[in-house]
Amino acid sequence: AGSEALVCGDQRFTYAALGAIAARVAARLARDGVRAGDRIAILCANEPEFIYTLLAVFRLGAIAVPINVREQQPELAYVLNQCQARTLVFDADLAERIPPPDAVPHLALRYAVGGRADDCVAMARPFSRLLGPCANSPAPATPGEEETAVILYTSGTTGHPKGAMLTHLNLIHSVLHFEHCMEHGAAVRALLAVPASHVTGLVAIILTMLRVGGCVLMLREFKARTFLELASRERMNFTLVVPAIYNLCLRDPDFASFDLAHWRLGGFGGAPMPEGTLLALAQRLPQLVLVNAYGATETTSPATTMPLGRQASHLDSVGIAVPCAELRVMDDAGCEVPRGATGEIWIAGPMVVPGYWEDSAATLREFCGGYWKSGDIGSIDADGYVRILDRKKDMINRGGYKVYCAEVENVLSLHPAVAESALIARADPVLGEKAHAFVFSSDPACTADELRSHCARYLADYKLPDFITFVDRPLPRNANGKLLKRQLRENHAPDPPATDTK
Repeated sequence: AGSEALVCGDQRFTYAALGAIAARVAARLARDGVRAGDRIAILCANEPEFIYTLLAVFRLGAIAVPINVREQQPELAYVLNQCQARTLVFDADLAERIPPPDAVPHLALRYAVGGRADDCVAMARPFSRLLGPCANSPAPATPGEEETAVILYTSGTTGHPKGAMLTHLNLIHSVLHFEHCMEHGAAVRALLAVPASHVTGLVAIILTMLRVGGCVLMLREFKARTFLELASRERMNFTLVVPAIYNLCLRDPDFASFDLAHWRLGGFGGAPMPEGTLLALAQRLPQLVLVNAYGATETTSPATTMPLGRQASHLDSVGIAVPCAELRVMDDAGCEVPRGATGEIWIAGPMVVPGYWEDSAATLREFCGGYWKSGDIGSIDADGYVRILDRKKDMINRGGYKVYCAEVENVLSLHPAVAESALIARADPVLGEKAHAFVFSSDPACTADELRSHCARYLADYKLPDFITFVDRPLPRNANGKLLKRQLRENHAPDPPATDTK
């Protein structure tokens, strides 16, 4: 109880202190009418209030709905309505994005984190009121293992996100997988550099540290220098981030001056790690063991991990299946292919979610016989090592953030000057991929800045096109009218300019 659980800026919390705060927040939420099964949306950056709320929601048997703070008002309104959230906890500096009451009729309670206590922020009560003592604290709930604990929204190829239902059983198995596969103990100090609202931050860092009795070192917003300063000062020995973060840290001119001798284990996932980055890390941090982890929101994070110490000898692999997981490679007819052959990766196991919240059509489409159909094309060799070769889904992986092309193309189509558009991936040495939009416009005066401003009203900033090329004729299509994105990739220069081209 006296060991350190959380460090955020100059704030430090023991497990006893964190538990006491969570109990008070739970009691006050219950007094305000929150009940088991209610959906509680959390729109907070990496800050203690995120964890207070998460633990309070679990104590009440309610359902947490973490939302990325980069989402814009239309996306927020959709999520809040789709899950019929009753309560929203949000950062006060995001107040302008909060949908008005008539747009989210089920939202009865709002709490603003930050700002002055006497401010009325987006018709919200100050979160600080939840921190005071409260009589008649309810006993911790005892939900069933198959009940939903968290809903995490994933981008959809149809333009609307889907709410993956993470059950209590899913969460427990995933944190056990991290504990076992990465050999975590109570001495682990894990740096949270990815959003707490993402499955990696939530499960791999926060919940896994709570499971093993480790400490979460919380970074509110990633910057390479602040990451290195925090890692050095707090003797970080574990993190799990996207490869882009390693690249950015290595580019810091003072990298060698930081004391990273305690950094034991470096997890990565969400995108391939460039071989040059692996070699640079081995040279500069010889004690660091790198471990790839492959998974998704639908698998509650890890489906495979690289056995410790095997990364250098399996550079093209994402590891082997975690305990209790079963991976199969299937052809388009849903039949398993032989070992070593290529097909779609299907994943089963107790960490795979049962489906999507109030979306039976998507659940039926993406799950089959207990397996989740990942949409990733890959293979499994005779020793069980998994390789991911390509994606079935039309998706861009921008530094670990998934950008589905249809969603961006749908937003572009709302602009009156856009006749049609297509989004493709362009390789990037730091982020892995960036988004390049091709636009056939009816208005020669339309500019890239105008289209980006238009998109910013509907989409999170990481979904905005990095490059926009205007074309003077309709986009290429085949005889069936299907857009030929391959021609766009093949016929355009590999390094498009950062401004629009016409």
